[in-house]
Order: sequence, then C-alpha cells, then structure tokens
Amino acid sequence: MKVALLAHDRFPVAVPFAGGLESFTWHLARGLRDRGVDVVLFAGPGSDPALDVEELAFSPVQMSDSSRRDLALPPGDQVRETAAYLQVMTALAQRADIDIVHNNSLHYLPITLARTLPAPVLTTLHTPPNPWLETALRLVPDARTAAVSDAVATMWQEIATARVIRNGVDLTSWRPGPGREALVWFGRIVPEKAPHLAVRLARAAGLPLRLAGPVGDRRYFDAEVAPLLGQGIEHVGHVGPERLRDLVGSSAACLVTPAWDEPFGLVAAEAMACGTPVLAFARGGLPEVVRPPGGLTVDPRAPVAEMVAALGEVLKLERGAVRRHAETHCSLAAMIDAYLNLYGELVR
Repeated sequence: MKVALLAHDRFPVAVPFAGGLESFTWHLARGLRDRGVDVVLFAGPGSDPALDVEELAFSPVQMSDSSRRDLALPPGDQVRETAAYLQVMTALAQRADIDIVHNNSLHYLPITLARTLPAPVLTTLHTPPNPWLETALRLVPDARTAAVSDAVATMWQEIATARVIRNGVDLTSWRPGPGREALVWFGRIVPEKAPHLAVRLARAAGLPLRLAGPVGDRRYFDAEVAPLLGQGIEHVGHVGPERLRDLVGSSAACLVTPAWDEPFGLVAAEAMACGTPVLAFARGGLPEVVRPPGGLTVDPRAPVAEMVAALGEVLKLERGAVRRHAETHCSLAAMIDAYLNLYGELVR
C-alpha cells in the first residue's frame, strides 16, 4: 500500500513540533513506514528527512504586479496556502501509484477536489467546525471522515458521519519518570491553550509550575503570561523531545487548562504515558482521555478552591497506575492499526 499524507503546509513535520497536528502526522508517517507502507508526505518545508518518505514539494506563489495591486487581494498566507494545496491536489490527480490519500490539513481544497483523484480520500477532523471545512463537507456529503474523539465526531455530526479513531502516543518514547514537586504545563502558548489559567491554579495550590512550549502568540504571552512568571513559575521555552520527556516525567502532575473545546488533548496522553497524573478542564475530548486512574477533569467554571482540592486528589494517584492507563487507552500502535483497517476498507 502507498499512502499520501497531507499535513498543514505552514509548519514542517519535524521535532520540536509546532503543535499536535505536526506530532500526529510525524508519528503516523513513521508508524506506517515501520509497518511496510510506502508514505508520500505533503507538509511545510523542512520536514524531518529521517522519516525516509517521499516529499511532495510545492513552489512559491508567483504573482504579477497587476495581481499584487488588486484591491481585493487576500492576505498573503491565504494566497500561499491555496496555491500550495492546488499544486498538491493537481500532482496527486496524476498519481496512479497512490492507494489512498489521508488528509490531515485544515484547508478546504483536499475535500472539495477529492473527486478529481483516482484514489479515495480520507479526512481526519482534528478541530471543531470552522466555516471553510464545514462548507467543503456540505458540498461533498459523501466525503470519508474520521474524528480524533467522540466529542469532535459529535461537533460534526450534522455535517459528516465520522469514524472515531483516537490519537495515540509512542509509549516507547514517553517513558515513566520519577515525578517531583513541581507541576508542568506544555503546549503552544496561545490564548486558546490558556497557560495563564494553569499559572493561577498553581499559585492557588502553592506549587511551582514549569511552562514548556513555543510562543505562538507574542502579544498574548507578553500581556497574560510574562507578568505571571517568577516566584516558582518558569517558562523553559520550546525544548526538544528528550528534555520535554524528562521535564514531564519529573513533574508531580500535569495541568491542561484550555479556553476552548480541546479536540483530543494529546499532551494529557503524553503526560500519563510518563506516569504523570493529569488535572484537566472538562472541555471537548479531554474527559475521554483523562479518567481515573490517569487523572481527573474539573469544570473550568468551578471555584478555584474546588480545583485546588481536585489537584490534591490527582497528586495522590499512583504513577504506575497512571502509566498503565496510558498503555490501555492511549497507544500509538492501536491508532495505527485502526487507520490501517480503515484504509483497507476504503481501498476495497
């Protein structure tokens, strides 16, 4: 079997990952390759050469002076993304050697142009509905879709019937750690991930907190996060995979505090694989991932005192049981098995 994976064109599929979508695509590409599947990858420039997969490249946008002077010219990112996906879909339409196209992008063109390809197209829904993807799926009602959680499938149920295949983490890479006193929060530092809420909870509990991840929104970081640093609250930056695993494994608990409906919550699964229990806001798919004995969820509108009490219960969870929960419910191998089974169904 030969599978074409479509990722976001803006970021490379390489460590350290820009976000969960890049991590998902990297692990899926490697996992499929290890199962003997040929992989063709479309992603941002600079993707990991160690994946040893064929890359589908795209050319920079070329516009005439007349086009650049057009008063209706869309933002540059929108033009570049549209041109990139037009190129990749045109290239795939000429490829008779590809058995299935697995679309993990956030762009509408792979859905709307799916019927022009000789191979079936599967789209995994990684986000709640947005105007572009929703319009595309309404135009292509027979599109094949998967969802990363029951919550995401429910969000899309009026538009698409999605097979639920939950994300998984590499249990050989995210290894059990000893745990210590400090808490950890990790991910992209953007408003919807809301690390400032984790800081407030840590301060209320009287515990140190380490934040790890790239600053995706500098204005938010400067206004809402930077003023809270110090006195036990530290931002360690965008660290590599080994250091991040050590950081998570040496933490007492992981806080996951989104200000939106998190589609899955990959960081929670990664933390539990390290034996680090999780306290998460009960938003989106997080209650499907974070359950005893791996952790607890709390209502994000609950009083801070109630959250602190829940954190106290999380800190009592036995790390070996947390790890076993991850092995049972968050396995990357199980995720790849599920996708291979679905690929087979669609090809047949």
